[in-house]
Amino acid sequence: MSKEEELLEYWRELPPESQEQVLRLAQSLKPQFVPQTPLAKKLWEIRQRAIANGMKLLTEA
Repeated sequence: MSKEEELLEYWRELPPESQEQVLRLAQSLKPQFVPQTPLAKKLWEIRQRAIANGMKLLTEA
């Protein structure tokens, strides 16, 4: 059994409040993007504003 399958098995056995705690933990572990250059910072701000205004981002497909 893969780690992903094992995790899903545990997840399904958890009560909803515990699932919420696990979700918050997983989100806190995800590395956050931090732009390094002035241009990257400006582009990141534009992207964040577009998302906040409802713009849908493109997928890889």
